[in-house]
Amino acid sequence: MLRGRPAEPAAVPLPPEPAERIPRRSMGLTEFFRCIHGEEHLRVLDLGPTSPSNIAYLIGMGHKVYNEDILLAASDPRYQVPSDAGGAAFDSDRFLAENLLYTTTLLDAALCWDIPDYLPEALVKPAVARIHRSLKTGGVLLAFFHTRDAGPDAPYYRYHISANDGLELQRGPHFRLQRVYQNRHIEKLFREFSSVKFFLARDNVREVLVIK
Repeated sequence: MLRGRPAEPAAVPLPPEPAERIPRRSMGLTEFFRCIHGEEHLRVLDLGPTSPSNIAYLIGMGHKVYNEDILLAASDPRYQVPSDAGGAAFDSDRFLAENLLYTTTLLDAALCWDIPDYLPEALVKPAVARIHRSLKTGGVLLAFFHTRDAGPDAPYYRYHISANDGLELQRGPHFRLQRVYQNRHIEKLFREFSSVKFFLARDNVREVLVIK
């Protein structure tokens, strides 16, 4: 297993792992695995919290796994800097100088989960651009986005792969939902990719598969 560069201790620690996991079907995950079916030795980036289930599942398919919990890393107070308005701003330049350090066109696939909905606004577009640069042509990325009905207090979940079409959701640390994207905003966010495909789930989540 390969890992991204470790971050400094973050402000929001992971809680003790609860036993309960909620099963969930995922059409987007099914399509993600269909896109990489028959391939071996792919380099797959998982941007969520470390999941032994995901690592074992992907390695069992013959792939190499990079894991980098960028939401937890972004909660580090080192990245908060004074803004011109007198408040605080997020230093995305420093963050990207210390995180997501992958060689250009190194990766074959990425699991983004719902991380963009929780990241600081200043980091979302630069992080997507960095991932786009790191994916090979034809590389695939899966991301989830909350719909308007999710509400600002929507719980943050860790995603564990249980099957090609199945996930187990586990409550993670308390991160507050920062924004809700409409389809046109998602298309704009991934405008550098060659295709964007939407899957609407029943739990106020929109699944999106993009290909470079």
